[in-house]
Amino acid sequence: MKLLLDFLPLILFFATFKYAEAHKDWAAAFATEHFGFMVSGGKVGTEEAAVLLATLVVMVATLTQALLLKLRGKKIDLMLWISLALVVVLGGATIWFHNETFIKWKPTGLYWGMALVFWGSAQFFKKNLIQKMLGAELELPAFAWQNLNRAWVLFFATLGIANLYVAYNFTTSTWADFKVFGVTGLILVFTVAQGVYLSRHLPEPPAEDKADEKPTAQEAQGPQA
Repeated sequence: MKLLLDFLPLILFFATFKYAEAHKDWAAAFATEHFGFMVSGGKVGTEEAAVLLATLVVMVATLTQALLLKLRGKKIDLMLWISLALVVVLGGATIWFHNETFIKWKPTGLYWGMALVFWGSAQFFKKNLIQKMLGAELELPAFAWQNLNRAWVLFFATLGIANLYVAYNFTTSTWADFKVFGVTGLILVFTVAQGVYLSRHLPEPPAEDKADEKPTAQEAQGPQA
């Protein structure tokens, strides 16, 4: 359930964008009629309607996500706080200025924000956030935790660059596909690689008790007469 809640804003953004892109005239008329007061000039064009409606949906979804967690007394993760701030500021700018560039910067802002948090916590506060999150479940040497933290910093930084490359060199539709499928695939590959690295540094399992060990030949013969 938590995984679905985490990905819900992304899923809704993608579904809204794809539907509105396939019905441009309807999307432009709907956005102008119901949300024209939110945009500069009061009118939404057919080429911008899809991303504006998708942005509105992801703003509402992210706000609702944070509100539900708060009402249930759950902790709001740092990543969600950053995402919420970015989607409100950049999403609002996208809608008002009719400019999709703002919302396209949102993933990069999120990834770079997380990279900065992981790096800054280790660099200035001597706190390894990866170890703090996983330390209760995994026992690793100090250098392995440091390498994991660096790997996450590098991964988030690279994701931010990749997002901008796709945003500025491909269509908005391609960017939306990359945002959902491309980034998800990269996260999956990175997670598998991280699992392989972890397996190399986990402590050896404890030896079996002697009671469970295979008896020797002499023991198997039983007591001597």
